This record gives sequence, structure tokens and C-alpha cells, in this order.
Amino acid sequence: MHFGLIGLGKMGFNMRARLRDAGLEVTGYDRNPELTDVPSLAELVKALPAPRTIWVMVPAGKITDDVISELATLMDAGDLIIDGGNSRFTEDQKHGALLAEEGIGFVDCGVSGGVWGLANGYGLMAGGEKSNIDAAMPLFDALRPAGDRAESFVHVGEIGAGHYAKMVHNGIEYGLMQAYAEGYELLMAKDIIKDVPGTFAAWQKGTVVRSWLLDLLVKALEEDPALTRIAGYVDDSGEGRWTVEEAVASSVPAPAITAALFARFASRQDDSPAMKMVSALRNQFGGHATKPAKPASS
Repeated sequence: MHFGLIGLGKMGFNMRARLRDAGLEVTGYDRNPELTDVPSLAELVKALPAPRTIWVMVPAGKITDDVISELATLMDAGDLIIDGGNSRFTEDQKHGALLAEEGIGFVDCGVSGGVWGLANGYGLMAGGEKSNIDAAMPLFDALRPAGDRAESFVHVGEIGAGHYAKMVHNGIEYGLMQAYAEGYELLMAKDIIKDVPGTFAAWQKGTVVRSWLLDLLVKALEEDPALTRIAGYVDDSGEGRWTVEEAVASSVPAPAITAALFARFASRQDDSPAMKMVSALRNQFGGHATKPAKPASS
């Protein structure tokens, strides 16, 4: 099968490679001429056989809006667009309605796996009509980890459901990272603890707090044991805020996720060991940029 892929950044570039490794034909487009396979969106559409399937992997917001709006004028009835970025579920519903007017199918897909997805595969959460999900299944199967499909892919529900599930996933991620980070700061603060990195390493096998995030925490400490090279500043890309907003709208108590979001806001005011760890973890699993630590005052 031959698919199109728009956006060859940190994740899209690796996704193209994983799809090709699985034997699928992929034509990619990116504004960076060093990465793209074709010079324009119009040329991408022309390069694909009908009915076309194009995966959009660009930043949420106006960039996604612009890409989908342009594709709506270039593609034909019976084609399919998949938004694999981190769009808000309410935007999916707008995009789905716009494309439906042209007879173009739409699927939203939450993607988890970060910069490690090329080797490990991606967890996928899709929303849309079953016929469109079925048409894209070869693509989903190539991207997800090998093994039981039910452990790495879910058709969550209608349009918007995939990104809603990914939003909640990211909210949980906020809380997990914050708990590890607070534990790190507490261990660092006690003088009887002589080996903080070793303590976390010892938790990797057999304990109830073992996880991939813990493995990445240990990796971050191996690379920078006292986290001296990065500032305790942690950004947020939107999903945590949306999760808290949905919790309020649905009257669902979410104190851990809410507190983790507010802790990120606090990180922009004060440098703290816990926030250094959250920043380090985001860099480890997603390749998110860190801010360098301020030089020590003389």
C-alpha cells in the first residue's frame, strides 16, 4: 500500500522510517527541503494512488487547520485523512465536518511513543467511522509494536475520541512524572541517602512503581546524576490543561493531574530539583527541549 505522510519532524521522520521498514510505500512532505520527498502538498496528492490516505503529523492548532483545509481542496471524495498530531478533540469534530462536505473521510489518532517509537512502536488510539479505521489498519499495524493488537491499538469511538483518549493519557503522564520527581527531590534532600541514582535503579525490577518512565528517569540520572545541566523549567503542550478543563466540565475530581499541571506553572518561577527531573523525563521520552541551567554565580 502507498500512503502519504505530512510532517517529518521528531516523530513523523521516525514514523516514515518505521512504515518503510514494514514494507509500506510512503511519500512524505515537509517544508524542510532536506527532509521532504515532494515539493508541495499538491505534488504529494498527485503522487498517491486513489483512494488516497494521508497521515498528518504537524503541530496542533493553526498549522493543522491550514494543512487540512488545503487538503480538502486537493483531495477527492473517497480519500482519507488521519490527524496523528495532538489536536484537541473539539477541533477534530470541526475538521471531520469540513471534510465530510467534500466526501473525504477523517480519522483522529492519538499517538504515544515519542522518539523511541521507531524502535519500539507506537501506542495508537483512533476515533472515526469503522470503515475508515479498517481502511487504515495496515498503517496502524505497521506503526504499533509487534504482538497483540489489543495491547497497543484501540478504536476508541467516533471522531474526536482518539484524541480525547490521548489527552487523558497525557494528563496521567503529568501525574506520574510529578510523583517520580517529588520522590527524587525528597531523596536528594536527606543526608542519610548516599546514592539517589542507585535507589531509583533498584526500583526497576520487582517493585510496584516500576515502569518505562522509571527506566527513563534512571537513564536521565546516568547522563547527568545531579541534573546540573538543565534548568528546572517545564513547559506544557496543552493536553494537561485540556484534561483539567474536561475534569471541571464533567465534575470529575482530578487532584493529582491538576496539581501536576500547577507544578509546571510553578517551575517557571523557581528552579527546583523536582522540576529538573520532570524536564529531564520529557526530554528522554519525547525529545522535548530542555533549558540550560543558569551558570553558577561566583
